[in-house]
Amino acid sequence: MTDAQPPVHDGMPALGLGTWQNEDPDQCAESVRTALEMGYRHIDTAQIYGNEEAVGRGIAAADVDREDIFLATKVWIDSLEYDDVLETTAESLDRLGTDYLDLLYVHWPARTYDPEETLPALEELREDGVIERIGVSNFEPEHIETAQEVLDAPLFANQVEIHPLLQQQRLREFCDENGVELVAYSPLARGDVFGNEVLSDIADDHGVSEAQVSLAWLRQHGLTAIPKATGEGHIADNLASLELSLSESELSRIDDIDDEQRFVDPDFGPDAW
Repeated sequence: MTDAQPPVHDGMPALGLGTWQNEDPDQCAESVRTALEMGYRHIDTAQIYGNEEAVGRGIAAADVDREDIFLATKVWIDSLEYDDVLETTAESLDRLGTDYLDLLYVHWPARTYDPEETLPALEELREDGVIERIGVSNFEPEHIETAQEVLDAPLFANQVEIHPLLQQQRLREFCDENGVELVAYSPLARGDVFGNEVLSDIADDHGVSEAQVSLAWLRQHGLTAIPKATGEGHIADNLASLELSLSESELSRIDDIDDEQRFVDPDFGPDAW
């Protein structure tokens, strides 16, 4: 347990609970409830995860007011035509047991995604108060530029794979210059941070886990992280990263890691990858 609180980026807590591959309904609901009662205030899910109902149950079971929770979900690539965005978002709200979302993402710039059709639907949802912020996920700079040209509303965030083994420097610089928050999924490199010598050495020096080092590195670079965790121990360990402060030399050592691994690379991913 920690009393430390994550930085808040325009209303979005910079540490959240990811729920990708948390597919057992009871376990998912319990992990969400546990995280919220432990101090998390940012929960991330998606239509394709198949767990929005369980996430909603976890939120309802927690002794935390809905307005104190930053809740995000994502529209899947088969549902990005205008009417489908509106319809499936309503279904997501019903499953989550809420009447609004703090953030709604386009999950990938793929399949039925058409900036001129998809993005105006998200703007309509925002104008109607159904969502508070518009986001995208797995977008490269050229996709972001197009989206910002189409949108009248601000593009709030881009959720992508980022961790010490895939540092995304070009994308980080682009998003910083264009006022787009970056949210890191798979921030622990699907567990591979535990086998990295640099991260292990720094973790040993502080008496913490490599997971905490990775999350602190992301936080100190101004990024938001949403690590998946199901058990109480891992949920607590990730939260404890808020108490870890890395020195400039430690940040530089991590910045200099030259082992690059991308763990999420579907056939429909951007060609630039």
